[in-house]
Order: sequence, then structure tokens, then C-alpha cells
Amino acid sequence: MTSTKPKSALELLGVPPAPKTGRDRLIAVGIELFYRHGFAAVGIDQILSTAGVTKTTFYKHFESKDDLMVAAVQRRDEWELAAWGRAIKKLAGDELANYPLAMLDVLDVWFNDADYLGCMFTNAAVEFPNPHDPVHQAASAHKRKVRDTWRDIAVAVGAQAQDAETFADCFCALLEGALILRHTQARNDAAKAVRPAVEQLIVAYFPAATKLDKPSTIKKKSAAEIGRPTLSTGY
Repeated sequence: MTSTKPKSALELLGVPPAPKTGRDRLIAVGIELFYRHGFAAVGIDQILSTAGVTKTTFYKHFESKDDLMVAAVQRRDEWELAAWGRAIKKLAGDELANYPLAMLDVLDVWFNDADYLGCMFTNAAVEFPNPHDPVHQAASAHKRKVRDTWRDIAVAVGAQAQDAETFADCFCALLEGALILRHTQARNDAAKAVRPAVEQLIVAYFPAATKLDKPSTIKKKSAAEIGRPTLSTGY
């Protein structure tokens, strides 16, 4: 890793940019309220009051609360993918083989943050379980992006196509398990708990990885070498 572990999720992930328009302000308020209270528990009047806008402004930009919920999940998706990507790179540098363990380090910081209230995308998918619901679909799209990013990283460090698919499935299953462990059992150490299994995955699916206690022996390729952005790993 290229830097010491930061003290807080805020230090590591930063904050979304300040909203510049009425629509952006509504989305920002929606993200905050939906995350803290749940989607169903927040009404339009509460959103309008917190955002300081009128119903006229709201309906100028959104046909309904449902439309705002989808926009909030999609905006959070955009921000988290970028923020987590920066955070992982801050810890791991350009060595893609180090990214899975750096992901766990970021999760560990987040799990120990006072404002941790679970994964917004998991929360959304659970609250709207119908796979055809637009909110569920927006949350599911985020999770697929995360999974596909880890597949691409595995390919970039030399894994064969099918091995990369398997690695991505198993790694994301462990990440989801850590999220559930943290959320349901208040296990602040949930990221640490899955680390041995992740190290086993790295040895199994990343070429030239031979020692569990030395993941740095993994064959490495930098983000610059593969010629495209590789980090979009929000959670």
C-alpha cells in the first residue's frame, strides 16, 4: 500500500459536490433523507422543506417522488463509483493486484464510521424487492458495475476470462457478506473477518500469487498500462 490508513470515511471518500441547481438540491436532499430514514418513510413535504424549494420547483424537475428516488440512487451511484475508486487508488497506488485488499481497507474505515447506515443500494433493493421496480433496477445496476469492475481488474492482472468471472462473483459475494455482517450483527470488524477468504481468492485466481501472507508477490499491472480507467468500485 502506498499510504497510511486514513482516520475517517470523510477523509478517505470526501463529500459530493455542492448542488448548483434546484434539481441538484432536490437530489442531494433526497439522497441524505432516503439514506438516513428509508425511502418510504420520507415524504415530499419533508423533501421540499429540507431543500427549501416549492412544489412548483419539484414538479418542474420530477413527475413524482418515484422519479426522485430513482434519480437519487443514480446520482449516488455516480458519486460512489468515483469516490471509492479514488480511495482505493490512494491506498494501493497503480498496482491493480493490490486493489482487492485495499477495497477491504476502505470498507473497514467505512464500517467504523459514526455515520455508517448500511449500503444505500442494498437498502434500496431490499425496500423495493420487485426486480422490475425502477428503484430496484437502479440499485441493481450499481452492483453490476461494481462486479464487472472487479472482473476487469482480474483480467488486467492476467487472469483468464472464466477465472476473472469467477473471481468477481466470489469477491463480490464476500463483500456483500461483510456488508450484511456489519449491518445485522454490528460487526465493525466485518471487513477484517472476510480478509482471509479474499487472500485465498487472490492466490487462486491472480497469476503468480503463491503466498497468502504476501499478496504483494502477485503479478502486477498498473492502471496506466491497460490504457483505460479501471476503478469504479463504489459500494
